[in-house]
This record gives sequence, structure tokens and C-alpha cells, in this order.
Amino acid sequence: MDVCARLLFRPLAFAVLLSTAPVAEAWASGPGDQSAVFWALAPLRILSSAEIDIEVARLRAALAHEVPLSVALSFAFRRDARDWVRLAQAELALKPEIRLDRPQLIVVIDRAPQVQALALVLVRADKPWEVLGGVHVSTGQEGRFDHYVTPTGVFLHTADILDYRAEGTLNENGIRGLGVKGMRVWDFGWQMATKGWRRDGEQGQIRMEMHATDPTYLASRIGRTASQGCIRLPETMNRFLDWHGVLDVDYEHAANDDIRYRALLLRGRRPTLLAGNALVVVDSSAPGSALGPARAMVSSR
Repeated sequence: MDVCARLLFRPLAFAVLLSTAPVAEAWASGPGDQSAVFWALAPLRILSSAEIDIEVARLRAALAHEVPLSVALSFAFRRDARDWVRLAQAELALKPEIRLDRPQLIVVIDRAPQVQALALVLVRADKPWEVLGGVHVSTGQEGRFDHYVTPTGVFLHTADILDYRAEGTLNENGIRGLGVKGMRVWDFGWQMATKGWRRDGEQGQIRMEMHATDPTYLASRIGRTASQGCIRLPETMNRFLDWHGVLDVDYEHAANDDIRYRALLLRGRRPTLLAGNALVVVDSSAPGSALGPARAMVSSR
């Protein structure tokens, strides 16, 4: 089990520097000091179309290398990639105050029971949005006590809340609920969610988090609803999002002035030029979905 539903006290940030790889070139301003431990970021700027294409090609190659194809592409986008875009745009339209005003990546989760998948979607103004790749995930399970339905919506990953890392210790059931030591836990704060064990739609608060899971006992459940409300990732995708800083645009800048964020972020990481901060949770099976009932993906697993 994970700790999403009844987390009353935040654990202290557990900083682990996992990599000894050299620091890559400076994030937005060309080659930097390779002896530096942490990045010093230039102000964000709008990338040219050519720069975006180069960075997308790099990320696609990295995804293919770092996330095994048997995991990353096993669901083979059995839905048209444009459907992921439609779903994300429909959810974002409900939050007009959130403006994606620069080319950036967003993480889109479809909580529909027959889908249970994540897609990395590139938001850009000069060309249609595109899907870079994805994996299966697990979201909140219905029909089980103390398990909440993962809420839909747009959740921003800001420096107002400090993430932490899994300690890799066993809970009372012998489970590493957040995965092995050092796995990243993205924290999106307290959110309202439907109690999955009730039929009246009653809601309660959960700590909305995205994290890995126990590699021995729970990883095999990824691809089915199984969590208490959080989003469970395969370990390989956890590392990919962490290493490339896909949701860390605010954290990278906070790290310039705050040692807590410098301690959390991986040494030697290579944050993408297209980093953003938006997690978008959709439900293609819901009445009124942007796809309509005829276009909701039916799993062939």
C-alpha cells in the first residue's frame, strides 16, 4: 500500500545524490562549468522551432534508451496520439488561469480503468501538440476501503511544496510503498478526492503524490487501478522524469537560492529545455469526455 490517503505528517526531505555523471551543458545558456555540482540557470527564454525539434529528438532517444520499450511502448498508443492532446486541452480549458505561455512538456495521466497510462505531451504554439511517449501507471482503486479515486484536474508542481525521496524501508506489511531508496516523490499537496469505497460520492482529502512502488510485490499491478489515490509509476519512468527534470522548471530556479532544493535534485542531472510544471489528470471513460464514449480507448491487454 502507499501512503497517499492518510498522510498526516510529511517526512523530512530525504536527499540522495545518486549519480556521479558529469554535469551536462548549461540549461538555457550554452556549455557551463563541468566542475559545478549544481546548475545555475539563465532566465527562461522562448526556444526557436529548430531548438524545440532538437530537444524533442534528444528526449525521444533518451526515453527509448532509459525506459525499456517493453514498458514504454507496450500499450503502443492504441489510441490516436491526438486523443491525448484533446483530453489534455479539454482539462486545461477548465483552468483558464493556468497559461502555458512557452513551449513545454506536460505529464498527462488517463485514470480510466481500461487505460491507466501516462503520456508525455509537448505543448507548443507554432505546431500541433505532440506525444513523445508514455507508460502504464496505476491510479486510485474503487471498491476498496480507504482507497480514493485519483482526482482529475490540472495540478501544478511548484516550489511552494518540497518533494522528497523514498527511504526504501519496509512498512508494517513488508512493502516499500514508495519504491526503492532514492526514488523521487512528486508532491502536489492536499486535494479533494472521491472515496472509492462509498456509493454516495462523498469526498475527502488526500495527499496527491506521484511516485514509484514496491518492485517486488506491487510493480506487477501497474496498468490496473491499485493505489490509495496517488499515481504509481514504473521505476524507469520515475528515473526519467527525475533525471530530465520534466516537471522541475520551478525547482531548478528555486535551487539557485535554497539549499533544500539543491539537495533534492539529482547531481549530474540533465534537465530538459522544455521542462514545465503541469500534471494533467483526465478520464476518457467519464460521461462528457472530450473523446465521447465511442472514442474512449478499450484496452487490448
